[in-house]
Amino acid sequence: MAYIGKQPTKAPLTASDIEDGIITAAKIEDGAVVAAEIASNAVTTAKINADAVTSAKIADNAVVTAGINADAVTGAKIADDAINSEHYTDGSIDTAHIADGQVTTAKLATAVFTGATDIGADIADADLFLMDDGAGGTIRKTAASRLKTYAGSPAGTLSFQSYRSGDLSVSATTQTELVFNSVSHNSGGSTPYNTSTGRFTPGVAGTYFVTVNVSFAPSSNWGTGANGYLKIRKNGSGSNEFGQISNQGSGDSDDVGFSTSAVITLDNSTDYISCWWYHTANAGSMLSVQSWYGGFRLA
Repeated sequence: MAYIGKQPTKAPLTASDIEDGIITAAKIEDGAVVAAEIASNAVTTAKINADAVTSAKIADNAVVTAGINADAVTGAKIADDAINSEHYTDGSIDTAHIADGQVTTAKLATAVFTGATDIGADIADADLFLMDDGAGGTIRKTAASRLKTYAGSPAGTLSFQSYRSGDLSVSATTQTELVFNSVSHNSGGSTPYNTSTGRFTPGVAGTYFVTVNVSFAPSSNWGTGANGYLKIRKNGSGSNEFGQISNQGSGDSDDVGFSTSAVITLDNSTDYISCWWYHTANAGSMLSVQSWYGGFRLA
């Protein structure tokens, strides 16, 4: 039968017209299936071969932070030296994340010291310093007051001058530790001279100069053959006597003066210096108010 004009339109080929399994991968030309021919959500993860998506298949800037699972980027996934200082957040490095021994003197800026505010006052006992305890790498603090014990006070800063505020009765033929019960000055440490004991305990090892003068007033004549001794002792020991001076009685009743000095080395903070008196004159004799005792540190 002949047709004039258009031939009748043939119905489109639908999926139901194609037998199952007729169209195989081998029947599809390369590049024949384009994105527009693929239904939405038709390609699932199950349809993608393992390792089929390579870096070459990922467009530049295609992976955004929203597409990365929390904690998906591990240390093993970060290249060495990939993270530099420009990627640190201010304050993100705290002491817990600094390994022991990592902060060295070379890492301290010069301004840590030169840029610090001046103390603006004399150094006080309570001020603190950092130090390496025993040069063993253990950093500890120390108060400025401890420096006095280590280095000692400068010469002359540990000093005192004491005197008698009234006469002192001293027994005859008795070794007597003299107590000068008043001071005109008493400086250094915690007042090194004790007016209750008569002892000079500076609390710092070193060399000291001490001097003492006593005015002895017998209640009656010395008496022929009577004598007196003035002594300076270290730690009250008779084996550590310095500047001992004596006087033989002359038979007069006037006051008799004794004066002596000594340079004494104290070995530790508990050593002390004191003055001792012995006489054989009449009982009830006095050391008068003209008596005094003083000293200071030499080195």
